Amino acid sequence: MHTKYLTLIAATAFAMSSLGCQDNATGPAGGSGPSFSAETSTQIVVNAISITKFVPCANGGLGEDVSLSGDIHSVFHVTLDGSGGAHVVVIHNPQGVSGTGLTTGAKYQGVGTHQDVFNATVGVEETTVTTGQLIGQGPGNNLLIHDILHTTVLANGVVTSFHDNFSIECR
Repeated sequence: MHTKYLTLIAATAFAMSSLGCQDNATGPAGGSGPSFSAETSTQIVVNAISITKFVPCANGGLGEDVSLSGDIHSVFHVTLDGSGGAHVVVIHNPQGVSGTGLTTGAKYQGVGTHQDVFNATVGVEETTVTTGQLIGQGPGNNLLIHDILHTTVLANGVVTSFHDNFSIECR
């Protein structure tokens, strides 16, 4: 869940840095408050990773740590709607992520996607869908992770909806 909040923070920072300051900003229009124009921006970021993850399916069911490296390809699409709302879609995909089991030497490939959809005006609605897989050599050591997380928070900070459907499967 820590990664989801980092994604939200990164998306918010990106939105603020790329769209928050406009040369043609306008002041109050006829005393009715600020006038905003709709803005959209897309940014692609590639980050190299080098991590170790435990795979419980590996090593005949005994599990093992797997050292992984490669790139995470991320697309940030941010829309400020002109009415004070922010709409963010972030998609992460592993590219060339591979690894080796530290006990068995088995080879692994990282595949999958993580998508975060975030909408905010005064209050927040966020849905995150993660489907990740570590595909290992041989039978029975493939790790599948699936998570659907949805949260709705009202402007006063009251959480009105929180659903987390998380599963891990070995195949």
